Amino acid sequence: MSEADGFSRCNNATLRRTARRLGRFYDDALAPSGLKGTQFGLLFQISVGSEPAMGAIAEALIMDLSALGHTLKPLVRDGYVETFPDKDDRRVKRVRLTSSGQAKLDEAIKLWSVAQRQFEAMIGAEQAAKLRATLDEVAALKLELPAATPSS
Repeated sequence: MSEADGFSRCNNATLRRTARRLGRFYDDALAPSGLKGTQFGLLFQISVGSEPAMGAIAEALIMDLSALGHTLKPLVRDGYVETFPDKDDRRVKRVRLTSSGQAKLDEAIKLWSVAQRQFEAMIGAEQAAKLRATLDEVAALKLELPAATPSS
């Protein structure tokens, strides 16, 4: 890779740069709701499940449980989400939206919808759909490096 290429040939660097740009765009759009994009995504993920287990949410969002717990804390503190033990297995924590959490999500969906339409107007609805499909394919891959072999 030459210096002139910058990071454009590096999938990881390009993806991270793009994720930061889009993250800021959606964070700015959601700012009037008081939510960050990550919090909005988490509220939405909780809303589509039926009192989902934290492990299932973490798996769906490709997060570890500690990162999920960190993201959930302010949502619990602000009364948008509550966690509770599973009735059959008390080791499993489940999550649900509160009524104020559903109201906050409804508010944020309106703001997100404006940002979504604006993004699609900039890049094109078909191109945006292709981008999401490609990124979903990448997210579904089981990316692993081959096991390292000891040097002789």
